Amino acid sequence: MDFGVTSKLWEYGIGSRTSAMTEKNIDGSFAEIAAAKAAEKTEGVSFEEMLKSKYPAAYYNVMDTSKIDEGLWGRNDYPWDAYFSEPADESVLSWTPSGPEPDMQSPEVHAKLNSMVGKIAIVIPSELEEKMKNEPELAKKVMERVDNFLLTNSTPGLNEGFLMTFDENGEINHACVVGEGRFTVSSSEFVDARKAREEKRAEYERLAEESTLKRKMLAQETARRYYKSSAARQTAYKVYENNIREL
Repeated sequence: MDFGVTSKLWEYGIGSRTSAMTEKNIDGSFAEIAAAKAAEKTEGVSFEEMLKSKYPAAYYNVMDTSKIDEGLWGRNDYPWDAYFSEPADESVLSWTPSGPEPDMQSPEVHAKLNSMVGKIAIVIPSELEEKMKNEPELAKKVMERVDNFLLTNSTPGLNEGFLMTFDENGEINHACVVGEGRFTVSSSEFVDARKAREEKRAEYERLAEESTLKRKMLAQETARRYYKSSAARQTAYKVYENNIREL
C-alpha cells in the first residue's frame, strides 16, 4: 500500500538479492512480529523498552525532525539511511544537497535503499520522550501508531524497511518505506493531517470562547433586567456590576 508523498511517488524494484543484511536484521515481517507480541505487558515500561520488546532490532533515536524541509525529505539523495544507526549522527538534521538530485536508478541511491531493507527505525523528539515518561497512555498511543503504520504499509511475503519520525505530539510527521518492488517516502500527508487537526482544535477553542462570552453576556442582561425592576434591586445591581468588572 502506497501513501502520500512530498512532491512525488516512486516505485522502485530493489530486487530479490538483498540478503546481505546486518546483524540487526530479523526474521519474519514486522507485521507478524507486532501481531505475535501485541499482548505483551506494557505497564511501567518506557517507550523505548516497549518498542524494543516488540521489535528488538529497531533503531531508536531521540532527535527533532520537525524542521526538516519536505522538499529535502523527498529527494533521491536524502540520507534516510542515516537514521538506521544508534545513535544516529545528528548532522543528518541539517543535511543539504551538494549537487543535482541523482537518478533513482543510480548506484548510490540503489545502495542506500538496499541498506535499509529488513530494518526499522523510529525517531522521536526529546519533548515527546519527556511527555511519554509522565503519560503512559500517550506512550501506548505512539506505540499503537507504530504498529498500525507497519501493519498498514507492509506487504506479506516481502522484505521491507520502515522509517518513522514523530512530532512532539506523538504524530508521524515523516516516513519512508522501502522494499522489494517499491520505495515510497512521505511527509506532506502527515504534515497536512497535523495542520488539519491543529486548525480544527483552534476552531473548537474559538467557538468555546465565543460560547462562554455569550453565556456571560446573557447572564449579565438577565441580571440587569431583574435588578432594575425596583429601586432596591438597582442598588444591588450596581454591586453586581462592580463584581463582574473585577472578574
